[in-house]
Amino acid sequence: MTDIRTSMMQNGPAPAVDVLMQCVTAMAGLDAELRFIWLNPALSDLLGAGGVRWHGTLLEAIDPGASAIVAAARRALDGEQVVLLRQVAVRSGGERERVVDLAFSPLPGKGLLLEVLAVASVGERTSPLLSESLRGFAHEVKNPLAGVRGAAQLIGRRVEGAELRELADLIIAESDRLAGLADRLLRAGGKPRLARLNVHELLERVALLIAAEADAPAVRRDYDPSLPLPIGDADRLLQLLLNLARNALEAGARTLTLRTRVEFGARLHDRLRRAAMRIDVIDDGRGIAPELADSLYQPLVSGRADGSGLGLALAREIADEHGGQLQHVSRPGATTFTLLLPLELST
Repeated sequence: MTDIRTSMMQNGPAPAVDVLMQCVTAMAGLDAELRFIWLNPALSDLLGAGGVRWHGTLLEAIDPGASAIVAAARRALDGEQVVLLRQVAVRSGGERERVVDLAFSPLPGKGLLLEVLAVASVGERTSPLLSESLRGFAHEVKNPLAGVRGAAQLIGRRVEGAELRELADLIIAESDRLAGLADRLLRAGGKPRLARLNVHELLERVALLIAAEADAPAVRRDYDPSLPLPIGDADRLLQLLLNLARNALEAGARTLTLRTRVEFGARLHDRLRRAAMRIDVIDDGRGIAPELADSLYQPLVSGRADGSGLGLALAREIADEHGGQLQHVSRPGATTFTLLLPLELST
């Protein structure tokens, strides 16, 4: 679509619309108020009604959540940048929901080009989309990781101080862990490697890794020592918790609190559980921007200009793999991400 977007930038929207109307990709034009000003036949068919029916309709008409899609469009409009949404539900004219990938691209005159990049019926998702999209990255990152590991080994052999050798060992261990995660992403459909684990050991690992970062926050522990040992994938859960801690660091947190509890009568994915393990990652950073609250876990959604928008999406995917749930509450100076894991798995 690059050539068409370039044409619209150079010649205005009218000449390019004729081309877009013939495309098999579902597309539409939106004005500055996020109203449909044209739809091509592919999108009209997808929505189950003619283009005339949708002309002048607000974008929120196709947004079952009445927020995530509209919020992404406003980010594209206000930031003059392309914004992608992965696997979001849209409502058609017949009230049927479809799962789609969306792209919003800014156009001259404060308008947007909407593209529906992939389509599936609700319930047809056969594999975690995020893992699919990360496979190319996983392939490319393996060679640099091997180089980092080799360099750390050389440093560990040449330094004399115990503290420096410990840091070199930490780099080696993290390189091995990330290489293992990359291998598993490259194997489609790979399931978590479940084993009994000590959550507090994972949290201590997180604290150690965060302490090695520049401008690291002070870490406080509030552990329940009576917690049972759940079953989970230690590497995947460590990645989840580390992503949450690094988000706190990037939000300017000066204090990071790691807390564990048992929560009785927890509801996970519309199922009431007798008991769940609750892990809270609490920080005193800037908090989450209100406009990101409803799309925070979508891939490629980030509150930072240089952010990848993958950390929280991956964290939620890992929680789902374990039958758990990831949620948050936030205001400036007080953000809590809570991971709930079913404890029935350990009995």
